[in-house]
Amino acid sequence: MMPDLVPLPSTLLDRFARLGVDVDALLGRAAIPRSRFDAAKPHGTTAEFFALWRAAEEGGVGPELGIRTGSETDPRHQSVAYLVALHSATLGEGLRKLARYKRLVCPEEVTIEVVRGEAKLLFEWLLAESDPPPLLIDGIFAGIVDLARRGSGGAIRPRRIELTRRRAHEEMLRAHFDCDIRFDAPLDILVFDEAALSMPLATHNAQLLAVMIPGLESALEQTGPSRTLADDVRTTLGHRICGERPAIEKVAKSLGMSPRTLQRRLGELGTSYQKLLDDVRRRSARRLLANTDLGAAEVAFLLGFEELNSFTRAFHSWEGTTPTRWRTTHG
Repeated sequence: MMPDLVPLPSTLLDRFARLGVDVDALLGRAAIPRSRFDAAKPHGTTAEFFALWRAAEEGGVGPELGIRTGSETDPRHQSVAYLVALHSATLGEGLRKLARYKRLVCPEEVTIEVVRGEAKLLFEWLLAESDPPPLLIDGIFAGIVDLARRGSGGAIRPRRIELTRRRAHEEMLRAHFDCDIRFDAPLDILVFDEAALSMPLATHNAQLLAVMIPGLESALEQTGPSRTLADDVRTTLGHRICGERPAIEKVAKSLGMSPRTLQRRLGELGTSYQKLLDDVRRRSARRLLANTDLGAAEVAFLLGFEELNSFTRAFHSWEGTTPTRWRTTHG
């Protein structure tokens, strides 16, 4: 199993303090002891990391905290995954390296999907039991955009950002990211033009990569496989929440096997395609109802239900109430 360890560097607290956050009050709200940061390399769980960012939101800090934390960080204080990305030859190579080595840093998976002239970046916290806080999403996106800008001398900018949240702080987000911002989206996605992937990075350092890559590859070999086929199916299904029921044939093909083989291997793991689809739909329905202004019919469409009544029945079987009633207490 992948260890649930997320770095909690003291430099993060330093950045918060410089941005006007009362760090002691922040840690108190997050229920994280100050002594945790006495270790040489402090770590917390995914839940604690999310709690830290939620505590920042609840503490009344400005909405720009996430963006500033992600974009105003000295590269020397970034993760090894960020550094190898920054020193790659092109943006595409850098993002692929970031995706490859990110799981050495924390239980987060980065996926790059190139479709119809767009390169879409999706970020999944593999051991999360709740949705990542909006400030954290802003910080992650700001960090990637900063990497692209820093490496290209400002020549690369995102094409679009899609956010699973209600419309808020749109002017601030547009001013920083300099691109279209879409709210009430089914997934949090950072989008670049496909052509941007081939653009060279002025920060390319082949000698540094030659030193770093062998050690990272060795570390990957030592960690071994950390995900099951069921995890891969869930991720694939989660990325296909777009208005059609993901057919098992498409999912199996994307995983390099036949539908029959997929069903058989899932059965060996004690689950099935339908169970995993129901699980992804349930989690997605809760996220969209709680965080966006999408109507129940729109959520039903995105989850691939042919009609609202089918979605309502399924949701009632999951939560014991209707989508509308659930939203009144969780939205």
